[in-house]
Amino acid sequence: MTVAALSDDPIREWILSEGKATHITKICPVGGGCINLASRYGTDAGSFFVKTNRSIGPSMFEGEALGLGAMYETRTIRVPRPFKVGALPTGGSYIIMEFIEFGSSRGNQSVFGKKLAEMHKAGKSGKGFGFDVDNTIGRYGPYAHEHRLGYQLKLALDQYGDSTIYQRGHRLMKNLAPLFEGVNVEPCLLHGDLWSGNISSDKNGEPVILDPACYYGHNEAEFGMSWCAGFGGSFYNSYFEVMPKQPGFEKRRDLYMLYHYLNHYNLFGSGYRSSALSIIDDYLRMLKV
Repeated sequence: MTVAALSDDPIREWILSEGKATHITKICPVGGGCINLASRYGTDAGSFFVKTNRSIGPSMFEGEALGLGAMYETRTIRVPRPFKVGALPTGGSYIIMEFIEFGSSRGNQSVFGKKLAEMHKAGKSGKGFGFDVDNTIGRYGPYAHEHRLGYQLKLALDQYGDSTIYQRGHRLMKNLAPLFEGVNVEPCLLHGDLWSGNISSDKNGEPVILDPACYYGHNEAEFGMSWCAGFGGSFYNSYFEVMPKQPGFEKRRDLYMLYHYLNHYNLFGSGYRSSALSIIDDYLRMLKV
């Protein structure tokens, strides 16, 4: 009877076996996510962080677990260690990971820049660009610009009939070479969705990053969400001490922001269109194409 009851709740079952707990003391909801339900499971073996989604199968959480696992393996910046992903018997899926007690601030920008650069330096790809799974921000193919930008441009055309963005965007994509002259683009492990909501610190003030959309890409692409990440001067100074700034960095910054503006346009609507279009137009003028 007990065994049947346990297997009806795979989260509880894992915590009380592989999680090495003998009893669960409390389950508290944790705020913050808009897509998934998040809870803290308190046990006699410490706390676990659990996310569930009643409508999506395990593939989304599998992508998150692979990303967290890859970042964790670099032994650089702190991320929640993933433990288990599975399907819920009533439909939907879950992920169990390490629970990290957050501190009161986002931590030290300088330390964050250094740790992130260390992750990029350590996280080398054996298979070139992309990642083992399509993850939830979009599809990442072997060649960053064509696949990432091309995917978003096609989405804007299909979703909104936006031929202006589509045509100008493709004109830009065909003329990007001058922006990468003298640059060694070596794929490294990226968090992939680094905005302020995914950046925190633990109670010792050490930086923590979460909710990744990992892939292997050009390290500069990590700053594509800087318009809503709040990176300051000390962050960049520390970062570039570990990962030296490449020639033309400033000229490429907006290119990597463009992907995220297009993604936001496709996800959240026309409020982001003008930002995306003005970046495209600025580049077309700069490149004289």
